[in-house]
Amino acid sequence: MRRRTFRPVWQAIALICLVLPLCGTAAAPGFDVARAGAVWGAALAFIAPRTLEPLSIPQMAVWGLSGITALDPDLTVQEQSGTLLLYGPNRVLFAIAAPPPTDTAAWGTTCAALAGHAFTASPALMRAGTEGVIRSFFDELFNHFDPYSRYEAPREADEDRAMRLGHAGLGLTLGREGRKILIARVAPSGPADQAGMAPGMAVLAIDGIPTANQHLTALQARLSGTLGTSISLTVRPPNSLAQTISLTRGLVPTQSVFGTMDKGIAVIRVTGFDRDTGEQFAASLAGLMAMAPPPKGIIIDLRGNRGGVLRQSVLSVDTLLSHGTIVRTIGRDPAANHLFRAEGADLAHGLPVIVLVDGATASAAEVFSAALSDNDRAVVIGSATLGKGLVQSVTNLPGGGELYVTWSRMIAPRGWPLQGLGVFPQVCVSQGTNGLDQQIAALESGHDMLAKPLAETRAARAPMPLAEILALRDSCPATVGANGYFTAATTLIDHPTAYHAALIRPLLAASAAGTSPHGT
Repeated sequence: MRRRTFRPVWQAIALICLVLPLCGTAAAPGFDVARAGAVWGAALAFIAPRTLEPLSIPQMAVWGLSGITALDPDLTVQEQSGTLLLYGPNRVLFAIAAPPPTDTAAWGTTCAALAGHAFTASPALMRAGTEGVIRSFFDELFNHFDPYSRYEAPREADEDRAMRLGHAGLGLTLGREGRKILIARVAPSGPADQAGMAPGMAVLAIDGIPTANQHLTALQARLSGTLGTSISLTVRPPNSLAQTISLTRGLVPTQSVFGTMDKGIAVIRVTGFDRDTGEQFAASLAGLMAMAPPPKGIIIDLRGNRGGVLRQSVLSVDTLLSHGTIVRTIGRDPAANHLFRAEGADLAHGLPVIVLVDGATASAAEVFSAALSDNDRAVVIGSATLGKGLVQSVTNLPGGGELYVTWSRMIAPRGWPLQGLGVFPQVCVSQGTNGLDQQIAALESGHDMLAKPLAETRAARAPMPLAEILALRDSCPATVGANGYFTAATTLIDHPTAYHAALIRPLLAASAAGTSPHGT
């Protein structure tokens, strides 16, 4: 009887790879191996030099391949002695040699080949499809990162790009007054605005077709179209002759800034920091300042503002701050390190500024709040903000998807970290109405009840233990929907003593001198 011999696993795998076509890269039916390989290879090349902590490409690839297990728990991927192994129940389904550790394109191709074989063996992966498998790779990879690094599939990426860049059109909103069709609103910096169109103009015809007796919705739809195409509008300004103007549809920036006057106070609402927010903010502020009589103070409402483009936040701060640091970013990649300083002029000419924040205020909106607060240019009213102090670098992937990878940390002008800590307000609304009334009364007497936690947050430095962060934030817990914002803001604008007492510099000076926040 012949004696049976057993080979080690790696020898068995090598024999399989020599005899059977398991180690090839042929596409699995229904799985786009080429697309997955191109996407993953490009992603690994982009991520590797930018992560906050150094990570090897093989480690990231194995993390991503665990997305196969997330879709089908019967399949697992391991790396052993330079070989990537795809395991099914009690057996090796596929084996392939690991590429050189720095060859990102080869790692993308190899991962896609392995995923393709998993696809043929798993109904769960087949149901997920190519895009589902690609997404699962990134989901599992970024489970080892931070909450903000992410992958967006082509459709999601298109929607996000449209939000950041704007949509194709004229930037013109129509309205009806009796039987007349009028221009109701003109978006700043859009084609209509650049052509000199203004609210109140009558719209007589679109491409020569009269607007009379037509539905407003249908007329508005005719203004939309493909980027770069032309359209003619026949308009008549008040007390003037009709004229026909040819316009070219262009990218209309998303309207993110809304300004109004309320009882002598300029109120500017900023919903996000998009491609054109800095310009919109400067225009809104300049317009409000030019009103007669001019405002006695400014309220900037950032509640619910989730942030956006850091540069747009910096440009907006620049319209209120003539000098000083706005924010500093620090990362492993030298290209991530920046010091942003104010280089503009204070368009508000020193008027008191109040910034409203809440627990949903995040990222670039936190930068805006921290910059004005730390430089004594504003008093922040609200609750602890979200605490998103990480910056993402964005790239387009093959096929139209996008990748967001955290590559730097944001540091406030006074040196404290935004990540985790967030912005601690100078006036807290999350302690209830009685607590807010007591704070305002103390400020009117020249004292700040929050002097101690404010001084502690501004003295904080990264890295910080989570327990320490939570203890500081507990002094004014994050909240959404609290009352008293505008009453407190108006009081501070109307009482210079209270406004001055709430500013950071005098508060920190008093704290350093050992003065009690109650003056005793």
